[in-house]
Amino acid sequence: MNFMSIETVARQALYRQTHARGGDLRALADRTLLTRIWRFAARHHRRLGVFVALSVLTALLTVATPLLAGQVVDVITAGGPAGAVAVLATAIAAVAVGEAVVSLVSRWLSSTIGEGLILDLRTAVFDHVQRMPVAFFTRTRTGALVSRLGNDVIGAQRAFSDTLSGVVANLVTLTLTLAVMLKISWQITVLSLLLVPLFIVPARRIGAAMANLSREGAIHNATMNTQMTERFSAPGATLVKLFGSPARESHEFAVRAGRVRDIGVRQAMLQSTFMNSLTLMSALALALVYGLGGVLAIGGHLQTGAVVSLALLLTRLYAPLTALANAHVEIASALVSFERVFEVLDLEPLIREKASAVPVPEGSVTVEFDDVRFAYPSADKVSLASLEEVAALSETEVRGGDEVLHGISFTAEPGQMVALVGSSGAGKSTIAALLARLYDVDSGAVKLNGVDVRDVTFASLKQTVGMVTQDGHLFHESIRSNLLLAAPDATDEQLWEALERARLADVVAEMPDGLDTVVGERGYRLSGGQRQRLTIARLLLGRSRVVVLDEATASLDSASEAAVQQALAAALAGRTSIVIAHRLSTVRAADVILVVEDGRIVERGTHAELLARGGRYAELYETQFGPQDEAVAA
Repeated sequence: MNFMSIETVARQALYRQTHARGGDLRALADRTLLTRIWRFAARHHRRLGVFVALSVLTALLTVATPLLAGQVVDVITAGGPAGAVAVLATAIAAVAVGEAVVSLVSRWLSSTIGEGLILDLRTAVFDHVQRMPVAFFTRTRTGALVSRLGNDVIGAQRAFSDTLSGVVANLVTLTLTLAVMLKISWQITVLSLLLVPLFIVPARRIGAAMANLSREGAIHNATMNTQMTERFSAPGATLVKLFGSPARESHEFAVRAGRVRDIGVRQAMLQSTFMNSLTLMSALALALVYGLGGVLAIGGHLQTGAVVSLALLLTRLYAPLTALANAHVEIASALVSFERVFEVLDLEPLIREKASAVPVPEGSVTVEFDDVRFAYPSADKVSLASLEEVAALSETEVRGGDEVLHGISFTAEPGQMVALVGSSGAGKSTIAALLARLYDVDSGAVKLNGVDVRDVTFASLKQTVGMVTQDGHLFHESIRSNLLLAAPDATDEQLWEALERARLADVVAEMPDGLDTVVGERGYRLSGGQRQRLTIARLLLGRSRVVVLDEATASLDSASEAAVQQALAAALAGRTSIVIAHRLSTVRAADVILVVEDGRIVERGTHAELLARGGRYAELYETQFGPQDEAVAA
């Protein structure tokens, strides 16, 4: 540790207490936790060893300077020789240079180890989260999950870059300082130790108060930021303009911002009071050394240089004591951060690729649902209470949901279009999700060319099954980037061909940046129809052998829908397709129409057969088109 004043160390300790997450040092007895932490740190064990060694060297150099300064005073007081003063001054300069060099190397090692650990933890969490099922993301608060990759990972990193070196250096510094001070004057050393509580107690009490204010401020800040995030998004701003009151929104924001301001003022006053108190204590301690040391020096019991050394060593005594007194807060906080990171890593993905997985067989694909039953997984299998911002998952959530699909069986032959129709919530989108293996069935099987989707590789499944979802999601990136998700190696010519087939090429060509046009958050710079046609272009670019359209044309106007339907008809020729639609006019040409109600297939047949049957399909058709003639409806 370089030379630092008592006030500087106390300020750092106060900051760390204020921003600590709390925790229990009993976690140090958890060998499993410590083993896992070391597993990450072991990748940097050589640099960690050098880092700790340099921390010890820094502590030795820290104690050397006061002793040399005292000797300089003694030589000057004794009247020389001048050469001795020059030698001592050169030694002090050499120690200062050594401290600077060691400090730079230590800082490089600290940042290298710390940033390396951040990289390891972040990539581990990111890769793990990507393997989680869709149910995980439907329950998890995005902000809470991002916090694990931000605040918690950085908090864990500090355990090695700051806390570890600080504890080692402070222990060495404290031991050496006490030994030297006791040797110089045990009386002054003992009296100096009596002042220790005046430094440590205020730091702990005010630090705890600051920590409480910091947590309260974080809550109000989160609420304020949530309001800004929601109101500043395109759909949120539109909603406020349509239904909200700007004056009311402004008042609510001002109230929340005012609470943050009040907490900030209280924190500033507490910190100022604390620092002024410690400055006063520091001055009193130095007065004690100079007063008592001066008396002893005048009486011939102590050398003059020893008084100067004691005054300088006093900072080396109180500084590590203050830091070590608060080290438990930093260690506990780091353990909490590691636990929160490991909590995410311990949540096992429900969807896994088998070691014996095989590619989907080549050629045209037959899709088969064989007596499929399914219930959405319970919350404890796919989520964490802490990521949902609740104290604990309810008993109902842990127990799981009711079965939503009851014995679904059908076959889509190569080149066939199978349509799924029915009431909202009947289970149509769930069937599509099982085909893409966003979930796994509870019983029965979903097969591609006779192979269970649970037995095929993820890569081949993604290449085989392409889907356009109902919301048509786009990333806040360029049109090119959003298209390349389906085919990373596609050329510009292929991108324009896909846009042309999706009836979107003319629109993109008129944009100032063409393919490099950024679509905005969730694609809100495009109209609803344009967004959906862009997702269809992405699907066409992927050239999947099985295509799933989940309300793919729901956002299109009549003209666009007709154009895209023509494009899809040509693009889907020879491919197996599953089409989900509420508008029955879009599925009239389907080879097979399945009517799904309450998780069961209640009717199946062609459009004409189902109308002639006069069952549920005819009822839905009658509701949409009325008693008018079918030809007129077409």
